[in-house]
Amino acid sequence: QAFTAPLIVLNNQSSVNLELENHRSEQLNEAELSLHLSDKQENELSAFLYDHKEAFALDKEPLGAIIGHEVDITLNIERPYPPLLRRRAYPASPKSREALEINITELLNLGVIRKVGNNEEVEITTPVIVAWHNGKYRMVGDLRNLNTYSVPDRYSITKIQISLTQISQAVYISIMDALKGFHPNLVAPRARKYLRIIVHCGVYEYLRMPFWNQKCTFTLPKNDE
Repeated sequence: QAFTAPLIVLNNQSSVNLELENHRSEQLNEAELSLHLSDKQENELSAFLYDHKEAFALDKEPLGAIIGHEVDITLNIERPYPPLLRRRAYPASPKSREALEINITELLNLGVIRKVGNNEEVEITTPVIVAWHNGKYRMVGDLRNLNTYSVPDRYSITKIQISLTQISQAVYISIMDALKGFHPNLVAPRARKYLRIIVHCGVYEYLRMPFWNQKCTFTLPKNDE
């Protein structure tokens, strides 16, 4: 919900004040600040979010990216790849096809995937399905075979007790609806050919990290730490 607080003066520059106030009215109007924050704390938090505004995006803004932590995938086999890695598209009902096309279009517009051209060599493809729950759907890739032939990530996820200890020392705790938070990492150019999905309308390549691959699963918690 929208909030009001005293104007923050940064370096006595009116232009900065105006930018900060615009940031509050345009970017933070969807945020709901705790009623337990003092005016000073609201000012500090608003200034912090303004200083790091490039780390956040609303649903109609371009995606940001975590630079320097590209997702890389190494296979444990050499060419020629087994047929299990070159799959056909799964059969889909008209309803699922429509959902897939909508999802594909959204990912294309966001720059998460790109369409693979007819003249490009395609050695690995992963079929996808549409998972339905309470009338909503999401596209899920069947990467079991790719996971089998990928070198696993040996990273150990932090124990819950350690995470709780770290949270207890935080000054602020935020809860965000990570609408686009599942694609913060770019895929290394050499690994993109492994993350290609196949559907009834063509082959598409992931430019940003999907969460289906076992290597990708550990990337976000690793970045968080």
